Amino acid sequence: MSFKDFQFHPTIDAGITACGYTIPTPIQKEAIPSILAGRDILGLAQTGTGKTAAFVLPLLERLLTGPRKKVRALIVAPTRELAEQIHENIGRMGQQTNLHSVVIYGGVGKGKQISTLRAGVEIVVACPGRLLDLLNEKALTLSSVEVLVLDEADHMFDKGFLPDIRRIIRLLPKNRQSLVFSATMPGEIRHLAEEILNNPVAVQINHTLPAPSISHGLFRVATDQKTSLLKNIIKEREMTSTLVFTRTKHKAKSLALQLERSGFNAASIQGNLSQQKRQQALDGFRDGTYGILVATDIAARGIDVTGISHVINYDMPDTAETYTHRTGRTGRASLTGQALTFAGHEDSKMIALIERNLGKKMVRETTPTLAPLAEEDRREEKRENLPRHQAPRAKKTDTAGQGKSRRDKACAFDFGTRKTYQR
Repeated sequence: MSFKDFQFHPTIDAGITACGYTIPTPIQKEAIPSILAGRDILGLAQTGTGKTAAFVLPLLERLLTGPRKKVRALIVAPTRELAEQIHENIGRMGQQTNLHSVVIYGGVGKGKQISTLRAGVEIVVACPGRLLDLLNEKALTLSSVEVLVLDEADHMFDKGFLPDIRRIIRLLPKNRQSLVFSATMPGEIRHLAEEILNNPVAVQINHTLPAPSISHGLFRVATDQKTSLLKNIIKEREMTSTLVFTRTKHKAKSLALQLERSGFNAASIQGNLSQQKRQQALDGFRDGTYGILVATDIAARGIDVTGISHVINYDMPDTAETYTHRTGRTGRASLTGQALTFAGHEDSKMIALIERNLGKKMVRETTPTLAPLAEEDRREEKRENLPRHQAPRAKKTDTAGQGKSRRDKACAFDFGTRKTYQR
């Protein structure tokens, strides 16, 4: 099957060709016909399976006819990075449609966003808090929305956004098409889907299984030796682009600084960074300025970088599904990738769950003899491993854009000129 079989409008076919798409992925093959037919969708698929195109392409097809300069489609995403990623994909796929998209999230001034909305757009991609702020200020209305898309719905729950989502849904027309996509399906998300979806088509594409192009390795290592091990394997192995996962924001920042002090091109992306710094880190990782990006699970949602060679679980994930979500950022687009996990004796139960999910054992890697950390890094590790009640209070950090900041960003993509601009 090819994308030609969907019989998209020629302007959308041009965007598909520009993106280099030829053969649809399983979720695209299963979801696109039902979305084109106007059906509600509950889509379950692991990261990197092409679900963004699965809803963007039929959405563009629908919006080609009907009124312009009205908000007719709303896409809600849990993080700024994911919202930007969706917005950019809309721009590439719809570059010849003359439709307009705007992205809304916290962290920068609100005025440009409002002026962009007043100029008229057909698609809004938004994070929940920012969207509610503007709705409360009557900067936009959702009365003309024909299609609602909730992307990464499980992460909406992780971030506590479900009450906000329900408030947004109450402001939407009841007669609409609704699409819910998620990598996992906790009970709360299933209940939400039952509330908002009308006789949905369920599309499930091995959402609990990592891509077969990924190899999985396991290092047994003590907590205070993880940083030494990380430095060792980065030096010894050909790691062209490495994504490292930590459990906390503070550890992500600390670990990136330790790597930088050791001569590695490393950056962190975590919730305490301003939007500008987050974007700089992500752009640097994407263009190769940084070979290593240290991230938390929440901040990593929406990282869409091709060619990631390695994913390293510096800290063990909380669930087997989180492991799948993390490791799915390598081995994309038929490329091979490697996932490496650092584990202590206390992690044996989680290892067993992950291996049961994989259907095979992770390769037991030989832990090398490790050099001692530099004194500054050793002190940092000691602080990191203190019990919480003994840990020193953290200094205030840059929290711009966190929670429900009153500042927002907006930029629009003009599909006629193929340019992204701000007003």
